[in-house]
Amino acid sequence: MPQAINNFSLPRIQTVRRKFPDYHVDGILFSNRSNIRYLSKFTGSDGLLILGSDDGRLLVDGRYTAQAAAEVQGISVLHYQNKIQGIEQAVRELGLKKIGFEAACVTVEMYHDLTRAIKKVQWVGLGSELRLLRAYKDSHEMAAMKKAAAIASQAIGTLAREIQPGWTEQETALQLEMTARLAGAEQIAFETIIASGENGALPHAQPTHRKIRNGDLVVIDFGVKYRGYCSDETCTFAFGELTGDKKNAYRAVLRAHDEAILAIRAGIAAADVDKLVRGVLGKKYSRYFVHGTGHGVGLEVHEAPRLAPNSQDVLKAGMVVTVEPGLYYPGLWGIRIEDTVFVKKNSCEIISKMKKDLVVIE
Repeated sequence: MPQAINNFSLPRIQTVRRKFPDYHVDGILFSNRSNIRYLSKFTGSDGLLILGSDDGRLLVDGRYTAQAAAEVQGISVLHYQNKIQGIEQAVRELGLKKIGFEAACVTVEMYHDLTRAIKKVQWVGLGSELRLLRAYKDSHEMAAMKKAAAIASQAIGTLAREIQPGWTEQETALQLEMTARLAGAEQIAFETIIASGENGALPHAQPTHRKIRNGDLVVIDFGVKYRGYCSDETCTFAFGELTGDKKNAYRAVLRAHDEAILAIRAGIAAADVDKLVRGVLGKKYSRYFVHGTGHGVGLEVHEAPRLAPNSQDVLKAGMVVTVEPGLYYPGLWGIRIEDTVFVKKNSCEIISKMKKDLVVIE
């Protein structure tokens, strides 16, 4: 019921407030939609959240006052006509003097408007301080993420049984998305990637009118949202008999994927997981691996922590990350294998459901 769900936000707000002294602020203005939802349970597409030391305000315009009243508990809802004036009123009511803000989300124009309109207030840009705000998932978040993963994996499995040579990438994406929607997905978590043949060499390829042919490798990167939380999973299917070099490449990617998952546990550096993957791929393959090994997943499909060579993150129990090694041969073909895992004290749990053995479609 809504009452129980909304109660989850209160400990999250208290956790943020305990950080105020470290950030040298007496309040924080949140404008990132996912952070606002995480802290207040407000799901609207526009709004602001201001937290003080013992009170707060959710700021919305007339489109969202009824929705905010239904979703939000423990925080007063302030209806504004003008956003800057609404912030000014909330700051005055909360008695704030030194306010942190999400530097990556506030435009230069908005910053200038704030500093001109609200006098005698110091604005403090926050960046890395808030990176891990949503990184640790509670049991309710995990339940939603596991449901999203189950829906997506089931849809991919259905697709594997139905897809045939001659389907276009766009037709394949549409069929996959429709299956997931009918199974309960709220929406697609990101633009579905169906990349066949030479298009598979593009890590973020968009579905085209290209028809899938025998001999193709087809990269399928898919995710859905359930109760706001994302899934993320990638499978690579083979159509017909593959050449020896493609089979060997797939085995190398699968081995790197499997060994990374075996290594993930609380306390391991994210950069070390990435280094392990590149070591398993070796000189022959690692130069064709052009992105990081993984990323956090939650209310957004890409969030902290990052599994990459330059990452400073350390994995902790309760985090959810992807493991997605891939190889990309420009103009020829590509392979990617991805699972989403829940980090535990001494291991991790795979929450995506498709097995990653090579699926060959005749």
